[in-house]
Amino acid sequence: MTRVHRLPAAAGALAALAAIALTVTACGTTSVDAASGAVPEATSQACVDDTTKTSTDPVSLTDGVGRTVELDQPAKRIAVLEWQQTEDALTLCVAPVAVSDAKGYSTYVSAEKLPEGVVDVGTRGEPDLDALYATDPDLIIIEATGADDDLIAQLEKRDVPVLATVGADAADPIGNMKDVFSMIAKATGRSERAEQVIAQFDDYLAGAKQQVSKVDLPTKDFLFFDGWMEGGNVVVRPYGEGALFTELGRQLGLTPAWTDKINEGYGSGGVDPRYGLAQTDIEGLTAVGGANLFYSDDKTPGSYVGELEKSSIWTSLPAVREGRANAFPAGVWGAGGPLSNQQAIDAYVEILTAE
Repeated sequence: MTRVHRLPAAAGALAALAAIALTVTACGTTSVDAASGAVPEATSQACVDDTTKTSTDPVSLTDGVGRTVELDQPAKRIAVLEWQQTEDALTLCVAPVAVSDAKGYSTYVSAEKLPEGVVDVGTRGEPDLDALYATDPDLIIIEATGADDDLIAQLEKRDVPVLATVGADAADPIGNMKDVFSMIAKATGRSERAEQVIAQFDDYLAGAKQQVSKVDLPTKDFLFFDGWMEGGNVVVRPYGEGALFTELGRQLGLTPAWTDKINEGYGSGGVDPRYGLAQTDIEGLTAVGGANLFYSDDKTPGSYVGELEKSSIWTSLPAVREGRANAFPAGVWGAGGPLSNQQAIDAYVEILTAE
């Protein structure tokens, strides 16, 4: 499986402290064999212990692409067609009745596990509509690029409300992540829970920044990247200006080393305006000089990591020679919600504060 397919589907060719931490693992296994009349149960310990209230008031909100969404009552049977929003729903203690690409989600997103009984309705970009509507959702949550998104038009042919979210915004990646989370919370009556989670995330990030500030680093310059294999070659995807994990590093006091600007043309030296991602090859990593390197570990067969580590260009980079090139744990999703981002914060802190 190539890494390019791990981008949110709506992005198209762009297609990513312990005392105050929320629990980031859940019990149960994924079962996607058949639809069930019952709504699956969010079984993470955080949800078992949750005492926040669920609203029963009618819902009226403006979604991420400017559409008005109105519900007589908060949605209970939600179908979610993108991974970040699936994670968000589970963190809000609302288990979807259906999701897209459950296998991919379970491979690349470890922050929240899918409970039993969730139905897999196919790919994120092209869901199986018969399977989707067979689960009898009262709200379908998608990721869209705009109000004219083809998927919105396709889904609106049925009498089920559609909530369109914008998965990323390079102008304010952390703010957008919170906005998506809060929007799903409002649609499901879980705003009190969302406020609690966001407050804990802010405290988590502040605590991490304090930890990192105490470390005398050889350099504060850094780059996070992931990649995939294409035609036998390693494609490197630097997280540049506006990328979520870049902004987390910046918040921790680090200095982004990938200097390409937004809107210069993704794939040709620029950084895309939504996800803050660029594209290069292994040699392109020499552009960041002696910066600290962080990258996404990938345990899937044929991943880019094995080939990367064989490269003489890679082994000659200052960060590699000096032990300052480190992988994040597999399953830390680069385009996720609050818990995925807390996992990323943990990874940064563990690496930067290691003796």
